[in-house]
Formats: sequence, C-alpha cells, structure tokens
Amino acid sequence: MSVVITVAPTGPIAAKSDNPQLPTQPEEIADAVARAYLAGASVAHIHLRDGADRPTADLDIARRTMDLIADRCPILIQLSTGVGLDVPFEQRAALVELQPPMATLNPCSMSFGPSEFRNPPADVRRLAARMRDLGVKPELEIYDTGHLDACLRLRDEGLLSDKPMQFSIVLGVAGGMAATPDNLLTLVRRLPEDAVWQVIAIGRRNLELTAIGLALGGNARAGLEDSLYLRKGELSPGNNPLVERAVTLARGLDRDIATVEQTARMLGLTELTKAGK
Repeated sequence: MSVVITVAPTGPIAAKSDNPQLPTQPEEIADAVARAYLAGASVAHIHLRDGADRPTADLDIARRTMDLIADRCPILIQLSTGVGLDVPFEQRAALVELQPPMATLNPCSMSFGPSEFRNPPADVRRLAARMRDLGVKPELEIYDTGHLDACLRLRDEGLLSDKPMQFSIVLGVAGGMAATPDNLLTLVRRLPEDAVWQVIAIGRRNLELTAIGLALGGNARAGLEDSLYLRKGELSPGNNPLVERAVTLARGLDRDIATVEQTARMLGLTELTKAGK
C-alpha cells in the first residue's frame, strides 16, 4: 500500500528561537508546504500564527494561508482545530467553517505538559456533527487508549463522516502515552480494521517510531512541529530534510509514496476524487 506523507511545518508550541527555520507567517508556511509537496508530501497539517507568532484561529489568517498554499501546489490541506492550548474551543472549532478537505478532531480533554488541552465532550460532539455536515474529513488525534474508545463512541453515534476512519496516534506528550513501541502496538491492534493511521512521536523518539509505524503499514508525518532536530544535537535546516527522511524510510521498506490523487481515494475524500484534484 502506498504511504501518505503529511508535512507538519509549524505546530503550536515551538518558536523561531527554538529553530530559526520554523515557518510561522502565511507566506513562510505556504513556501514550506510547497517544498514539502515537491519532496513527496500529499497532506499539509496546518497550525496558524498571528503577527506576533502566537497560535491563532483567526479566520482571515487561515483563509490567507490556505489560499497561498493552493496557489503554490495541489496538496491536501488539513487544518488543526487544536490550534493552541490558550485558544478557546469555540474559536478553534470555527476553523471548519472554511471547509478545508480535512481538519483534526481531538476527542478528549487532557493534561498537556504543564497546561491543559480542553475538549469538552458536548463541544466535541457538536464539532464532529458540524464536520460531518460540511463534509470535512476528521483526523482523529488520540493521545491515549481511552481516546480511541471516545472516537468509537462518536462513530457509533453517527457523528463521524464516511469511512475510513483516520487516526493520528500521538505519543510522547507529557499527559498522554509515552513514545514506546509497546504503546504504539497496543493502539494499532485496537484500531478498526479498515482505519487509515499514522504515528506522531514527539521529540527524540520520532524517527524510531515513524520507522516502526511504516513497517506496521501506517502512514508517516514529518516536520518541525514534531521534531526540531534532524539528528541528536543538529537542528533541522527546515521541514524538507525531515520530509525527505520519511520518504526515504518508506521507500526503504518498498512502499510507494502516495500522490495527492491516491491520498484522496485512500481517505475517502470523494468530492476531490470526483473532481480529479
């Protein structure tokens, strides 16, 4: 099966002081995404920043960023509704009104490092229903075993859009599951049979668990959101070396890299598939 490569160029936490190559403004993000597309990425996971580089759910910034990306390449855009820990849920949820092909859906509240990531159950259900009605594909971000059960309850309530279910297994966040092979296997074994999934290992275990995920049949995400370093002690000189590394890992396992069209079919993005986009 072909591998979907997602680029996550920015994230909500890192700053340019952590890595000067981190793209934060719309033009920078669009340029980084376009380069990642040429390197093999077919999905762009987008976090937004305001003029002071703070996480934002500003709809004008989101629309401008999406338009700039679309002007540069045909990559599939996935807006993060996680945005940032200090951004109210209502503002985060409003991003789906822009009707990107995909957006993240976080099913549960949790401790997140020294802070709290708030996703109240009633609000999550409303957001899931709205995404279903708008035709926005949810990427279900699960940080622990109970998060998977919450997603399956949403499915059983009819609140998730068409199959296949799409998961990101996020490991290594303080407050969620540790980034270990055992924890990854625990969740992979419990996923619905036809699920599409990728592992996101934050920090120093990123490369190891990305490789294990690919070997298990998963997809891969790469970018400065997940790892600021290319190797120990060496900051990555941008997103592309991380994307290229993921592509090399996949090809080393004799797995082809999915095009945008193939990715749309794999994820059940029927309108894009019909349009030939």
